[in-house]
Amino acid sequence: MDIMALLFEGFKSCLSVSNIIACVIGVVVGTLTGVLPGLGSGGAMALLLPISFGMEPTAALIMLAGIYYGAMYGGSTTSILVNVPGESSSLMTCLDGHEMAKKGRAGAALSISAIGSFIAGTFGLILLTLFAPPISKVALTFGPPEYFAIALMGLIALVLLSGSVVRGSIMMILGIMIGTIGLDPLSGISTGLPLEAWS
Repeated sequence: MDIMALLFEGFKSCLSVSNIIACVIGVVVGTLTGVLPGLGSGGAMALLLPISFGMEPTAALIMLAGIYYGAMYGGSTTSILVNVPGESSSLMTCLDGHEMAKKGRAGAALSISAIGSFIAGTFGLILLTLFAPPISKVALTFGPPEYFAIALMGLIALVLLSGSVVRGSIMMILGIMIGTIGLDPLSGISTGLPLEAWS
């Protein structure tokens, strides 16, 4: 099946009444969660995950996606009105959105945020639909040298963007040292010294 046939099949299964109700519930809950500073989309999805156990899998995924997208938009409300980002992704909205609100144009700022969020989300989903299969084929060819090169490039970018090479290098080394404490997330092997070595 090609991409368009799969897309139409997805629309056919998603546009049922129960799935649309699940989407509306997810978006409302996500928007309310995004307004609350500190509780992001991941926290809301984790809190509402037990509710999805009794649901149909398609409706549960649609509801969780609605929570995510609603929280991404909801964080801009407090950024614009109170200058406190509800989500880390809406931090930059504080710069222009709150200035517009102080000049009496809060409604325009909220509208721009909603329309921009809708257009960007739709455009991103279209690109993901079209380019995910070829990108996934490329990603499956990655091995240890490619992952090492990506990690090294990220660390070099961190040092160069910090402003001072010396301070950036110190931050990078300390971050790597702190990141090696505890259990390895892939293998579960303890990477630190055993407790007996400290006594």
